[in-house]
Amino acid sequence: METLHIEGTYRTPTISLNPDDGILKIMGRSNPENAREFYTPVLNWLDEYITLPAERTDLRVNLEHFNTSSSKFLMEIFRRIRYLADKDKAFNVKWLYEEDDLEMLDTAEAYEMMTGLRFEKISYPEGETPDI
Repeated sequence: METLHIEGTYRTPTISLNPDDGILKIMGRSNPENAREFYTPVLNWLDEYITLPAERTDLRVNLEHFNTSSSKFLMEIFRRIRYLADKDKAFNVKWLYEEDDLEMLDTAEAYEMMTGLRFEKISYPEGETPDI
């Protein structure tokens, strides 16, 4: 299985999905004109990945903004991660957000409630870009 890397733009996030080490990263802004078109390769990759995942999967999300249509596809990503939990596979979800962005913290908590997953929520000072 190949690594999937999509370089981010002003409207789309950088996505890096590595099957070898199980590190999956989504970072930046997610406001694509066509969220379905943008996220379909990601969901297809995850569908294949969850059939034979790495020993441990680490999903790291650091989005400064995302639109409503992107939130639907984020939920689909979390559902696929939930599949790993249901199959007793080791996983972790890290949700990074600027420390003063309480809306992003609330969003993480809402996704937790909807999926039954527990996120490791990590705040960082405004203006810093943590290495995820």
